[in-house]
Amino acid sequence: MSTVLPKLERSPRRSNVCQVPTPVEDDPGLVVIDATWGTIQRMTLAPGVTTIGELELIEHIRAGGQLIDTRAAEFQGRGTIPGARVIAHTEIGGRLDELDRERPVAVFCNGPQCAATPDAVRRLLEAGRPPSLILYYRGGIHDWMSLGLPLG
Repeated sequence: MSTVLPKLERSPRRSNVCQVPTPVEDDPGLVVIDATWGTIQRMTLAPGVTTIGELELIEHIRAGGQLIDTRAAEFQGRGTIPGARVIAHTEIGGRLDELDRERPVAVFCNGPQCAATPDAVRRLLEAGRPPSLILYYRGGIHDWMSLGLPLG
């Protein structure tokens, strides 16, 4: 007897996508998320680069760790994760002197379907940053906001 597998396809892309979750006015904790944009990114970007979740990121922030928002300027106006420094993925290669080379750096973007942080990680690795000092927060603003965590 053969098993019929369901189609594993995403919803079609909306014509007017919203890449950053939108808080619902007068309903704290409720956000609208558009699940149709972008390309789903891999969980592991490169050997030695650690993918982290929200609790690990919170520990990293509380410990004074480096945190970089790699999103383009057009998305950063709505806020970012508290403690994050904004360095767009396209600029990170030219701004390496702003990072402490001896300490881990956590990087994030709009979420699991955003290609900005994977691009930033590639650029960091090409510039010689050890993969063991790169933390990839794959959930990004998408998951951060959907869990009701604060923006700075």
